[in-house]
Amino acid sequence: MTELDEAWNLVLAEAAQRARAAGRTDIAAYLALRNSNDLLRQTGINWIVDIFISIAAEANRAGASLQITRDETHRFKVGNSTMVGRLLTLQNGVRTLFVEVGWPRTPRDGFVRGNGLARGHIRHLGMKSADLELLLSHASGGPPQWLVLTPPEHSQSLHERDVRRQIAILLDHGRTR
Repeated sequence: MTELDEAWNLVLAEAAQRARAAGRTDIAAYLALRNSNDLLRQTGINWIVDIFISIAAEANRAGASLQITRDETHRFKVGNSTMVGRLLTLQNGVRTLFVEVGWPRTPRDGFVRGNGLARGHIRHLGMKSADLELLLSHASGGPPQWLVLTPPEHSQSLHERDVRRQIAILLDHGRTR
């Protein structure tokens, strides 16, 4: 979590406390929901970034030479909205895989379409056919899960095997062209 995220969480907690003290249970309830959703977003984003790093490290231990870089303050567009979050870059020579995940942080950033918590992309430089559009969804009572929105006819959950396939494409195994 960045310093800005920590400061934002502190401001939200103080605002919720003031709302409760002023008898504004509606505002306090909204802030509690927002806090809960932010926790779900962080959990989902941590999972996808951690699983990509874990599988890339596993590939490196098996002889690959993947370079791994992270940007914790990445901004990217989804439609007309701006998502703020993380960028994970995995590089294998000239081949590059980008994993970008985040959500709008301010009203001017827009919103997440599709009744989701966050959005993301998995992009292969120069290989659009392997790219995936992602939506972080939360079914009541269950954990958050990343849905693959491409192809647009259906959505399916993103699993570890899908991440392994993306790494295999980067390593030039199981090529998609």
